[in-house]
Amino acid sequence: MTKLIRDPRIVALLVGGAALFAVAMVVPLPSPQQTQQWAISVGPLFPLLFFVIHALVTVAPVPRTVLTVSAGVLFGPALGIALAVSATTVSAALAIALVRMLDRDKVAAHLTHPAVRSIDERLERRGWLAVGSLRLIAFAPFSVINYCCGLSSIRFWPYLIATIFGVLPGTVGTVILGDALTGGTHPGMLVVSGVCIAVGIIGLVVDARWSQQRPEPATATPVA
Repeated sequence: MTKLIRDPRIVALLVGGAALFAVAMVVPLPSPQQTQQWAISVGPLFPLLFFVIHALVTVAPVPRTVLTVSAGVLFGPALGIALAVSATTVSAALAIALVRMLDRDKVAAHLTHPAVRSIDERLERRGWLAVGSLRLIAFAPFSVINYCCGLSSIRFWPYLIATIFGVLPGTVGTVILGDALTGGTHPGMLVVSGVCIAVGIIGLVVDARWSQQRPEPATATPVA
């Protein structure tokens, strides 16, 4: 513990965190509604910039949930959903293309997430159907699924179409919840959000049961 405190990087991190906390306590932060009004007033270039940042950042192992919620807060449900879904699709396409351009063995060596083996097994058994099910409120990070798909033999277009349909329910639900933080969301939209999230959960349950009931492929018995 003493060594950590003496480390100048740790000290700088603690001081920086304390300074940010102090600023947040003193400086009044804009409300979600004010943030959305500001985003609308900036003009059409801001949604484009958000789209580019979202698409590029999530190629890396960065959680996309924060960006999905931000799309709802900044742009409302209609534009927010369009931006989040399209940016996610572009990010998935870039990720699989990047993995296949690089040395697959080197990429595989860096995939140490515990869910990787499970993802590989699903992809091997069911291909694009596995992609769609993994995208529904996924148990594994978005980027990890992309990398595993890049290492697999799944074809590009089935992968991309399955990605769109798979991310749609969760993305719609999350964007609407983000817009709800502004206080101007119609109650009907919250119902839509709940339905979309429920679709994702039901899809996962059905997928899990279907996987358990499906028999393993028979292995050939060697002839004596």
